[in-house]
Amino acid sequence: MKTDSPLSGPSSPSQDRPSLDAPQLSILIPLYNEVENLDPLIAALLPVLDKIGRTYEILLIDDGSQDGTTEKIVACSREHASIRGVILGTNYGQTAAMMAGFEEARGEILIPMDGDLQNDPEDIPHLLAKMEEGYDLVSGWRRDRKDRDFGRRLPSRIANWLISNVSGVHLHDYGCSLKAYRHRAVVDMHLYGEMHRFIPIYVRWNGAKIAEIPVRHHERRFGKSHYGLQRVVKVLFDLLVVMFLLRYSQKPMYVFGACGLVNFGVSFLAMSLAFYYKFFGHKTLIQTPLPVLSAFTCMLGILCFLMGLLAELSIRTYYESRGKKTYGIARRTNFPPEVR
Repeated sequence: MKTDSPLSGPSSPSQDRPSLDAPQLSILIPLYNEVENLDPLIAALLPVLDKIGRTYEILLIDDGSQDGTTEKIVACSREHASIRGVILGTNYGQTAAMMAGFEEARGEILIPMDGDLQNDPEDIPHLLAKMEEGYDLVSGWRRDRKDRDFGRRLPSRIANWLISNVSGVHLHDYGCSLKAYRHRAVVDMHLYGEMHRFIPIYVRWNGAKIAEIPVRHHERRFGKSHYGLQRVVKVLFDLLVVMFLLRYSQKPMYVFGACGLVNFGVSFLAMSLAFYYKFFGHKTLIQTPLPVLSAFTCMLGILCFLMGLLAELSIRTYYESRGKKTYGIARRTNFPPEVR
């Protein structure tokens, strides 16, 4: 028997569901200098959405384009009532554009996709069909990637392997934008930097059920890719931040305290060796750098403990000043209607 995930159970419409007159689907497309791709993308997307038979909206998020994409979005929104444009003030990056789409979307199911024609709109019905099996997030897997540059595919595989093993959320393709989310799974999520690829980790650690299905991938026809090898380093840094936030955001002393203990251990070992050399190695304390190393690491240990205490105070101030809770309730049973 299939069990419901916390996010797929009944919930209060006023808290985490769009209004009743909202569309069932929201297609989110961040765009940056994709003016040549926009018309073919809309032409391919609209028939698929009409065939699905659900109400929908298409959000075109312009991330500070400079090639006429902005004007094209305005024209598309005037031509099609289901298309809405979100024009950002400047180029903030894909994560910020994705967050803007999440916050502006009204649909019960959110489906982001790339605007470069490499994702196939025909895969959207497959994502929805898989979601009907009780999943909160269905992620696309570009099993047969068509990127011409092997330098993009190999780092991507390494990054996917690393993220899966460090986070415990095993997906083949974290970088695939084509995914389907239930609105309530991402409604309270806030992303910074370039952490859009880690959304599955956030929602999974909040109790969501995740599935992954293969999707088609096409070669880029127009424009050029905005990704490079420098993204690998950014992924590593972002992964460290995500792991810290998810595991230690409410207990930072565990991290800083552990670093302090390591430094105290090194300090003790260095001073022990210094005294050993003094009494048995015929070397005075000024003939070896060990005393300096011992003092330095001891000071670092003290600083780590003080930083841990400050972090603990900051966390408590954050939660108590804003009235936030350190837990989330998925649903209640046998409670009065007003508190459900």
